[in-house]
Amino acid sequence: MENQSAISAAREARRTNRKSQVNTSSNGGIQIGIGILLLIAVIVIGYVLQANVSPKVSLMWIFGILFGVALQRSRFCFTAAVRDPLLTGSSSLAKSVIIAIAVASAGFAAIHYTLLAKGATIATSGAFFFVKPVGLHTAVGAFLFGVGMVIASGCASGTLMRIGEGFTMQIVALAFFITGVMLGIYNRPFWKGISISKSPTVYLPETFGWFPALCLHFGLLLACFLLVDVIAKKYKK
Repeated sequence: MENQSAISAAREARRTNRKSQVNTSSNGGIQIGIGILLLIAVIVIGYVLQANVSPKVSLMWIFGILFGVALQRSRFCFTAAVRDPLLTGSSSLAKSVIIAIAVASAGFAAIHYTLLAKGATIATSGAFFFVKPVGLHTAVGAFLFGVGMVIASGCASGTLMRIGEGFTMQIVALAFFITGVMLGIYNRPFWKGISISKSPTVYLPETFGWFPALCLHFGLLLACFLLVDVIAKKYKK
């Protein structure tokens, strides 16, 4: 009797598995069709923007779509990068973020050095250099943003990505994200008066020199990379 029950259970499991595969296959066909329609819509909208608005706007549209696809396929999210090594032992996303920061830093350093070599100054090129004051407002903003990311289970890019995938709860997170940004803009004069205007600006190449600044910056990134690896290995053990 026990063998008969086991055989019947196995047969039922195989039937259920075949049904799920058929349903998955049909859903996959629907998704492919929707994907083709969306691709055609993206191309048409890009052409309309190029013809009726400007080539620059059309280019921004195409790059925005490509950026969204890359974001979704890579599952790129700063919240997960900080959270995963501690909760799941996965370090791939955290390492990817560190490598991305390193690559961006190298590019910005090259641009800054070239501009300074041509005679530009931080005072005359402040809008480009983005050397902003560091103070109490930085710590408060970072803390609030970190708490918000944990509660929403995603950063700004992760939230937008999940909304595109159909996670309706992330729409609530996006609404509060927008509300927070608007409140921040409204209260900016307050923070600018008590903290931003009284805080120092620190530009590492100007403070330490280019070579020591780059060594310090990339050394800290390397230390973070190794620390993430240690934490992930400790979790797996």
